[in-house]
Amino acid sequence: MGTDRSISSDSKQVLPKRRPVPDRVRRVSCIVAVAAALFVAAGNFAEAATFRQGVSAFNRQEYLLASQIFFPLAERGDSAAQSYLGFMFETGRGVPQNYTEAAMWYRRSAEQGDSLAQYSLGLLYDKGQGVPRDIVEANKWLNLSAAASPRGAREARARIRDAVTTKMTRGEIARARLRALEWVPTRER
Repeated sequence: MGTDRSISSDSKQVLPKRRPVPDRVRRVSCIVAVAAALFVAAGNFAEAATFRQGVSAFNRQEYLLASQIFFPLAERGDSAAQSYLGFMFETGRGVPQNYTEAAMWYRRSAEQGDSLAQYSLGLLYDKGQGVPRDIVEANKWLNLSAAASPRGAREARARIRDAVTTKMTRGEIARARLRALEWVPTRER
């Protein structure tokens, strides 16, 4: 019924001969690969230069120009541009003051792990500006911000977090800590 298909050690498998790749094709392939890499790198450089231009415009107090530069970057998921837009909407610089928009941009940036956006979002939750007042969510974001902040800002952010914590019950503190422990950053790009 069944056939035994054992291969003896003295049989050799015959493979088709491979044609050598001409040097010209190899060179063209290499040039195309290098050109593609340079194109991708140039795209990243242009985006970085644009972000720097936005920061420069912001620092010159040309807020409308800065917002025009940051919007496309933020829409594509740039967390730093999102954080800038959050601040601009919170303070009404270059855009109409709108806490709901500020919270939306801060959240998008905070979800990606930007500690300044986490801090700002935590403050909005503490005050109930642009979001429902939620002390647990405020503490979660402030806790994450303090943990991820640069050394110079860590102590000040921890003090603010601790001040918010004094308004909380033990159960709320536990829920906020659990939310912070379960949180995982998610990149948009």
